[in-house]
Amino acid sequence: MSLVFDFLASGCKTVSQLRNCIQSSLNFHDNLPNYICIIWNTCVVVLSGPNWVASSIVGKTLDFYYSQQILQLTYGPFHPTLSDHEQFPFLYQMAPEDTSLPMAMVSLILYFSWNWIGLAISDNDQGAQFLSYLRTEMEKNILCFAFVNMIPLNLHLYMSRAEVYYNQILLSSSNVVIIYGDPDSTLGVSFRTWTSRGIQRIWVTTSQFDVTTSKSDFLSELFLGTLTFAHHHAEISGFKNFIQTVNPLKYSDEYLARLEWLNFNCEISDSMCKTLRNGSSNSSLEWVIAQTFDMAFSDDSYDIYNAVYTMAHAFHKTLLQSVGNEELNSILRKTHFTNPVGDRVNMNQKEKLQPEYDIFQIWNFPSGLGLKVKIGMFSPYFPHSQQLHLYEDILEWATGSR
Repeated sequence: MSLVFDFLASGCKTVSQLRNCIQSSLNFHDNLPNYICIIWNTCVVVLSGPNWVASSIVGKTLDFYYSQQILQLTYGPFHPTLSDHEQFPFLYQMAPEDTSLPMAMVSLILYFSWNWIGLAISDNDQGAQFLSYLRTEMEKNILCFAFVNMIPLNLHLYMSRAEVYYNQILLSSSNVVIIYGDPDSTLGVSFRTWTSRGIQRIWVTTSQFDVTTSKSDFLSELFLGTLTFAHHHAEISGFKNFIQTVNPLKYSDEYLARLEWLNFNCEISDSMCKTLRNGSSNSSLEWVIAQTFDMAFSDDSYDIYNAVYTMAHAFHKTLLQSVGNEELNSILRKTHFTNPVGDRVNMNQKEKLQPEYDIFQIWNFPSGLGLKVKIGMFSPYFPHSQQLHLYEDILEWATGSR
């Protein structure tokens, strides 16, 4: 059996555009290379993300047109709204809920003996839930908030208060600020504004905010860096080898631009892109890996990776049990397996494990040099005193001091 993926074109941003895109995708399919497909009437599963708002629009649109006929898997950060089974009875979030993230961040804060912390979060259900968990952990360990900035999602309301949020951080005596929320929202705008204006802080955040700078004029005083938490997962076999040996001449410029998990960006260097276009047939991307590519899957990409295997397992069970697509929902809910890299995947929302985290330090230097270094990890499954493990030699090498 072949799983056929039909990718929606970009530009489906408004509700009406998104509905038209969905309708078009359900009614029309191109034949993809390397597949011989029978005729089918409708899609069985929709994969949406990474923005939760887009996923909610997709879910409600599908339910309106095709109630109980199409399942939805989402990638991107877990969001409490999407876990409402009354609103979204056929939606499954691939990302685990970040219930242990506040504990992980507080463990890091305690390790460095920080006790006066700023916080900036999105003013929505996701931010409020995170604040509740974080406040509990902070109070347990007698840590204090210097300030809490809840950034509104409404652009006009945000613009009327943007300078207040900026001054709150600028005038605060706290040197450490936690950032949590949607990087594509007004919170992301705030974070980029604060860093570009030269506010010197240690930012503690998630992998969605860990993009290294590509600007050659980045301010030299922004050396304090960013500490980010990403979901831990094993290395995907063959991925590094693929990146190191891929020949750019086999693909169009458009294909290279769409390698989003590599953070490939032609704004970094026009000469670099010209070299890729004009290189010999034996050339590869290996020579730019160190400066341009993140050699690990992002959290979102890993969610997609697991989503593909989840559907393969679910379809396999439907074939073995000789049932139709209408039973796929109940089968999917019970699906659990070990993926090819050895990580457990469990689609039962009530039995999902708490995630473990890799901790990275992001340093942005002048001349467009961005450095991302893994400095440790956090696991909620170890005894309390052993949950946080930091690599002392790397920390010393990266910072030079505490």
